[in-house]
Amino acid sequence: MRLPKAVLFDLDGTLLESEPLWLQAEQLTMAQWDISWLPSDQQKCLGGPLERVVDYMHQLTVSANYAPQPTSSEISNVLISNIVHLFSTTEIEWRPGAREIVLETHSLGIPTAIVTASWRVLLDAAIGTMSAHVGNFTISVAGDEVVRSKPDPYPYLQASRLLNVEIGSCLAVEDSPTGTISAVSAGAPTVAIEHLAPISVPGAVVMNSLSGRSLEELWLLARNVESGSKRVLNK
Repeated sequence: MRLPKAVLFDLDGTLLESEPLWLQAEQLTMAQWDISWLPSDQQKCLGGPLERVVDYMHQLTVSANYAPQPTSSEISNVLISNIVHLFSTTEIEWRPGAREIVLETHSLGIPTAIVTASWRVLLDAAIGTMSAHVGNFTISVAGDEVVRSKPDPYPYLQASRLLNVEIGSCLAVEDSPTGTISAVSAGAPTVAIEHLAPISVPGAVVMNSLSGRSLEELWLLARNVESGSKRVLNK
């Protein structure tokens, strides 16, 4: 098979250069409780799901003995409000090579899915901007719509079920260790774009950019990984 029958894309950090917006939203959220949020804190939460980020933030407020102690729900509401505002008012940048791969996939008539740990309200805030650039994605799976989120394989298996395509015939494209584990565990040939956190997941091909890559090339590389993490130098 020269090409995948479907392509399953992660969102934040894979398709969109949205991690800086997440960092800003997280910093704004924690500032409400006088707590500094560092890039190292963001890295610990990379790949979601949102519940894990909120739990981590809540633990920070507990450790800081902040009074009155905010609930996880209060923190979640503030974080969602901040990120939705930033997504809606900021021109989001595409990750290198990501827009081109999506356009190529759509031009070939291959179904596409966004599989993200972000909640539906955040995903919808991004999809409108993205579709204006590359056309509509076939389906999308949000983090608050699955019974188990990444790193569990469920989100990718759910995407393949919705597309009615065997998971082994789907190419998954990720950028975090959490998401890569999810995709590989589901049985999808997987390309991992390493840029914010090191990725060493058996069964994934790891590179630092999609730039200059074709869909056929990504599919060939992902299918030829037998064991370990195969690293490919970018052109």
